Amino acid sequence: MVRRSTVDHSPQPDLYSTGYDAETGSQPQRSTGKRPRSGSGWRGAGGRWLVWTFRVVVWAVLLIVGYRGVMAIVLNETPPRHTPAAHVARAPRFPVQMASAYALQFGGVYLNASPATASQRASELASFLPPGASDPQLGWNGGGSLVLQSAQVAGVLVEDAQHALVTLLARVNGKMMELGVPVYAAAGGLGISGEPAWLPAPKPAAAPAAPAVNSDSATESELTRQLPAFFAAYATGNQSTLSLGGSVLFGSVTGVTAPVGGTVRHVVATVTWEIPGQPARAGNSTASLEMAYALTILRQHGTWYVQSIAPSTEAGGLP
Repeated sequence: MVRRSTVDHSPQPDLYSTGYDAETGSQPQRSTGKRPRSGSGWRGAGGRWLVWTFRVVVWAVLLIVGYRGVMAIVLNETPPRHTPAAHVARAPRFPVQMASAYALQFGGVYLNASPATASQRASELASFLPPGASDPQLGWNGGGSLVLQSAQVAGVLVEDAQHALVTLLARVNGKMMELGVPVYAAAGGLGISGEPAWLPAPKPAAAPAAPAVNSDSATESELTRQLPAFFAAYATGNQSTLSLGGSVLFGSVTGVTAPVGGTVRHVVATVTWEIPGQPARAGNSTASLEMAYALTILRQHGTWYVQSIAPSTEAGGLP
């Protein structure tokens, strides 16, 4: 006789519907008749959503990286590299200072000429001229003479990196003149690229008359009496900060111009200096020079004191 088991399909009581852990086998708890709290069956669901969200982000990043890698291979792209800035070569500049000294040396040879020393002049000029120059005297016909008393650079007109015109201010045969010297520069060398040009000396320029000032005659008289002691000390070096070192001797104060003002004034004093060691002339014991000085004076305790001394830009002893 075979016993058959039947399965009860009837509705089960709440005793077995909740509170029984099938995995642990713990006994079910008796139902209290209360409904379970909302969400009690979704424990751990929030953590699973975070995990899935993190996985989605990771896969998205991997897809983007993979896509960029594939495109870089297809398009033959290379990552940017940091390269140092390219060295920019500066254009060479004309050597103004060296050319000035070079032209000055050339002028010392060119502006001295004498038939007795013609061969020496040609030999010295050869170092400034291109090899095989057709005229070793550079324009001089061998007659008469030139004597250079002084010369200095007056200016440099640069045309480009290789060409410039150096102007010398010189005194030749007792007269002032200018000399334009074309200079060529290349590969660290210099040369005279052509014949120089004789130019006129700067023309005289007369400064306009100084505007009339309201002079203080009382102060001028007072300074005329006080300034001789100052200039005597200025000449001999008796004061530590004011000294001409005995190169001149004080002669006299020949004039003072003092404007009306306060305790600080800017005045002009005309002084005669005597040059020691010079032969006497008729009616004079020694050679002398009259010069003008700009003084800044300060009045303290009833006396004028000199704060500063400098050359004057005013006419001074000129009429």
